[in-house]
Amino acid sequence: MTTSVAAAKPRLRGPLTYDERVAFLFVAPLAVVLMAVAVFPILYSFWISLFSVKLTRPGRTPFVGLDNYVTVLSDPQFWYAVERTAFFAVLCVVAISVLALLVALLLNEEFPGRRVLSAVLLVPWAIPYVANALMWKWIYDSNYGALNGLLYQLDFINSYMVWLGDSDKTLALIANAFVWKEVPLATILLLVGLKTIPADLHAAAKVDGANAISRFFHVTLPSLKSSFGLVVVYETMMAIRHFDLFFILTEGGPGDASHVVAWRIYVETFRNLSFGTGAAMAYILALATLALAYAIIRALARKI
Repeated sequence: MTTSVAAAKPRLRGPLTYDERVAFLFVAPLAVVLMAVAVFPILYSFWISLFSVKLTRPGRTPFVGLDNYVTVLSDPQFWYAVERTAFFAVLCVVAISVLALLVALLLNEEFPGRRVLSAVLLVPWAIPYVANALMWKWIYDSNYGALNGLLYQLDFINSYMVWLGDSDKTLALIANAFVWKEVPLATILLLVGLKTIPADLHAAAKVDGANAISRFFHVTLPSLKSSFGLVVVYETMMAIRHFDLFFILTEGGPGDASHVVAWRIYVETFRNLSFGTGAAMAYILALATLALAYAIIRALARKI
């Protein structure tokens, strides 16, 4: 009895072994860098959000507590930006999911040129976000843009159009550029999920008399829930916080048609030079994104 009780007691940890000390030695520089470039800015920005920091009045930074958050949440323009951000995110995520699924189903089949098509698919993903934005800015250009030239040659339009000058089309056009960039990654994630589906499931469904459509809805889609969940969560977070396309293509215009939350944060911080409310807005966006991602993961986990 005494022996068993003694064995149940946790043993005190002795000094670190040589291998553990070496491991800590190699990890320490990375930890220091992460603290300097990631953890410290996050904590410092939260500290700034509790003060009224405006570069237009240097030297005066009174502590205001949560007043910056109250100011942001009571601003109607912020909620208009939230509506536009939600519309942009939903439009992008739905389009990316559908297109990525179709392309993944295509690449999952054997046909001549499949490897070439797979390589070409990676090109949009490899292009940096800023280069992607500049490319689409040229495509949408009202004077020499490729979109106007193509539609004019096909007689779909009678004259060149100012695409990014139409407030009704702006968000959809920006979403198109975002979707073009993000579809390859989503396709890869879904294609990996397709490769994990056992061939026996499809064979058994064929034996039971299920046609291609029935096999898709009863075998393929249920097996892709985890992959779809990853795609939805990742692309939702990317769409909500996206900034590059809005900055390069429209700078929030025309008017306030593309004033999303990320753009509002930039304007408040670097144009109005109000770092306190800008930091508060950034934290609100970060917490909202985290909560939304958590809700999506929980909802999908219950169905998997």
